[in-house]
Amino acid sequence: MSAVETHALAPGYEISRVIKGGWQLAGDHGAVDRAAAIADMEAFVDAGITTFDCADIYTGVEEMIGSFISDLRTRRGASVAECIRVHTKLVPDLGLLADLEDAQIEAIVDRSLSRLKLDQLHLVQFYWWDMGLGDPLRRLEVLKRCQEKGKIAHLGVNNWDVAETARFLDAGFDLVSTQVQYSLLDRRPARTLAPWCEDNGIGILCFGTLAGGFLTDHWLGKPDPGFDFENRSLIKYRLIIEEFGPWARFQELLSVLKAIGERHGVSLSAVATRWVLDQPGVAAAIVGARYARHLPKTLEVFRFTLSDADRAEIDAVLSVSKGIQGPVFGAESDRSGKHGRIMKYNLNTRPDDTVHGAAHG
Repeated sequence: MSAVETHALAPGYEISRVIKGGWQLAGDHGAVDRAAAIADMEAFVDAGITTFDCADIYTGVEEMIGSFISDLRTRRGASVAECIRVHTKLVPDLGLLADLEDAQIEAIVDRSLSRLKLDQLHLVQFYWWDMGLGDPLRRLEVLKRCQEKGKIAHLGVNNWDVAETARFLDAGFDLVSTQVQYSLLDRRPARTLAPWCEDNGIGILCFGTLAGGFLTDHWLGKPDPGFDFENRSLIKYRLIIEEFGPWARFQELLSVLKAIGERHGVSLSAVATRWVLDQPGVAAAIVGARYARHLPKTLEVFRFTLSDADRAEIDAVLSVSKGIQGPVFGAESDRSGKHGRIMKYNLNTRPDDTVHGAAHG
């Protein structure tokens, strides 16, 4: 088995270049066997995929990872548990941005520490739904103070292009990462964000690498399913495919990836992930593998190298498809548009949650 590649996101802070995603374990993504998902996390760690991605708005996922870490610490000792890196996000509710208080931001941090059963959050990735509401720079300052207190090791951001991210860098924040959607179907980060990140020492953590499972063998040769999905993740990525081109062009891409994969003895999804990992500025790809049965295919990405001929075949398809246009997360930021309408903007606070109690009255 080939070794899992790692990347130094910051001095002394190594992550696996494939990160186990957590969004698919949250609500609205179909039934999840919670006990099996937690138990199977150990197989990923033992295989070398030691980095996990989650968020305060992924319902129940921080708690699941925390249960796993606590159990691992008890059974196998602190040294094994401390190999794990957990990247969470801080995403305050859109409805609260105008009136959010500093204490509420720190309360979210404390809540994540409690859920994850950690003494320090390894990476907190900050997002603010609307830069025109409230004071996002001041709220990130709260996270910087939490960093100084030892509650947070590293800071990153989410879903912004250069214009938004540069504001925080120019204000003196030490950002080690930005998490954005990046795949063969969505190449927006390549235009300006990736070169800028390379110049500023910021690693790109890529989600949507497999487009919610669309860039897998499962969809090769399948008819267009339209948009009638109960799973909003599939709706989100079907919209990205629509921007890429007609379903026939998407099928052409899958066929090319399949042929390349067969030459290397790997799945087409491994080829899609490898392509992303090879892009300038990319530190890691986040793959939403729920269970240990998905692990062998996940690890295939480290077993081969794309040749110049492979890349030329892929480029031939990409050259006739512009894909989604505009800045990173630009289309999604239009809350009245087709990409923005399917999103949920107020998932941080649950009905029984006291973190934002003051703001909710």
